[in-house]
Amino acid sequence: MGKAERLDIMQERIRPTALAQEQLLPVPGAFEHVLPWAGLRRGSTVSVHATGVGGGTSLALALVAEASRSGSWMAAVGLPSLGLVAAEEAGVALERLVLVAAPERAAWGSVVAALVDGFDLLLLHAGRGGVRPVDARKLVARARERGTVLVHLGTGWDTEADLALRIVEARWEGLDEGYGHLLTRRVTIEVSGRGAAARPRRVELWLPSTDAPVAAVAPVAPVVALTAFAKLEDRVTILAAGFQVYLSKPPNPNELIAVVGSLANRPG
Repeated sequence: MGKAERLDIMQERIRPTALAQEQLLPVPGAFEHVLPWAGLRRGSTVSVHATGVGGGTSLALALVAEASRSGSWMAAVGLPSLGLVAAEEAGVALERLVLVAAPERAAWGSVVAALVDGFDLLLLHAGRGGVRPVDARKLVARARERGTVLVHLGTGWDTEADLALRIVEARWEGLDEGYGHLLTRRVTIEVSGRGAAARPRRVELWLPSTDAPVAAVAPVAPVVALTAFAKLEDRVTILAAGFQVYLSKPPNPNELIAVVGSLANRPG
């Protein structure tokens, strides 16, 4: 039995569980303020990328975990290093996850096209060779027609995504003066895309938090110190006490306007 025949049989087994009548696939609550919609829109394409700081795969798994737990089938293509333990810890239902080895570049489009017909979600990595532009365009059109969500990691996809999530900053926390364990990772994500996501913005998430694979970062009200103490040691002491901004009296009007503007545009 050839690969194409096996995929056809798998499609028929999975098709009854597909949630075709739903226009949105659910996402964890932490993503409600990240996505322009209340979930993953069926037929859409999502790009997940980390600019050298890591966390791309973790972000993608956290994004699709809720849909997986709710009954959606998912295939991961071209991700040989994806660990089942990591996927399970992210909340993915392993009984509805299929791992597919990376096809040859010439066959990549046809193999993924067959998967589009039978799965609700595809987690894709194109590899070093990337996806041929003609294949990418055909897959996007097919996914839109079938209602499948394509989530592709990294580069090599020559088609603009409906939604792009790019990790631009990441910081692990948990060590106390060099001792202890790394417990949480705070990431800053740049969100952009098309339509409702056309206006770029930045948000912050815990990936993971202390008790969940992903969690929203609680917003902190900025506090500005406006004081007559103007020495350098005063500035250091005030900022170390938790103030976000230090201004000495009398404040420069232009500087004050700039500070208020920067605080208003803080992530979260």
